[in-house]
Amino acid sequence: MKPITRPIRWGILGTGAIAAAFAKALRQVTDATLIAVGSRGQATADTFAQHYDVDRAYASYSELANDPNVDVVYIATPHTAHFENTMLCLGAGKHVLCEKPFALNSAQIEQMVTLAKRNGLFLMEAMWMRFIPLIIDLRRRIEAGDIGEVRMIQADFGFRVPLNPQSRLFNPELAGGALLDIGIYPLAFSALLLGKPTEVTSLANIGTTGVDEQSAYVLMHDGGALSVLASSLRTQTSMSALVYGTRGRIHLPKQFWRAKEMLVYRNEMEPEHIQLSYAGN
Repeated sequence: MKPITRPIRWGILGTGAIAAAFAKALRQVTDATLIAVGSRGQATADTFAQHYDVDRAYASYSELANDPNVDVVYIATPHTAHFENTMLCLGAGKHVLCEKPFALNSAQIEQMVTLAKRNGLFLMEAMWMRFIPLIIDLRRRIEAGDIGEVRMIQADFGFRVPLNPQSRLFNPELAGGALLDIGIYPLAFSALLLGKPTEVTSLANIGTTGVDEQSAYVLMHDGGALSVLASSLRTQTSMSALVYGTRGRIHLPKQFWRAKEMLVYRNEMEPEHIQLSYAGN
């Protein structure tokens, strides 16, 4: 992959709320520019392009994927389309940043990764939680040994929504369920701090539509560290995370995936309260 010395030219597949949020955020990046948007219809593409000052508006995803002026594509389509759209863009020689969940299963991901490697392309899931200032500082503190060796992580993400069999949250045809929509955040938090698990145990409450309305996961990691994680569409949870070490603990008290504050406890001392904000949240 050759280094790019000019501004990186982005295209967006999709015109929904996530695509709009990405278009707004990209304005803050000095070495990037949004030059194209692709939709399933010309009218929606034109509306998005006018609103976000995008030069090229395409009525199909393939037209955007084959635009020679686009360097990288951000895929902001529904969950069920991520695999197909990613393979389309990789096949057209485009680097890809794909919204979560990366795909619906490991078989799809293996194909995506294989094609990216074959074509020498960048491919990444858009897990932005990894890059917010507080999470970066959390990792720094752990690596510096602030709370000793990490032995356990607890994290949950859950909210209660009315049952609607046709909504994307509950419809299996739309890749609904707690795991794919929000369970990915506690799992990604665990992977960020403890890496790939050596063993996974999970339980799920499968609702009337056939998707997991709530599910829990216990992961074993090298050295015996544990992650105790949960997600739910039917229960309001604390949405917090705790990292337990041999010499203290760190508490992200609310919405850990976009946290602005944490409490660092070293043994029984009064906690250190850290606050780190960021633009757009």
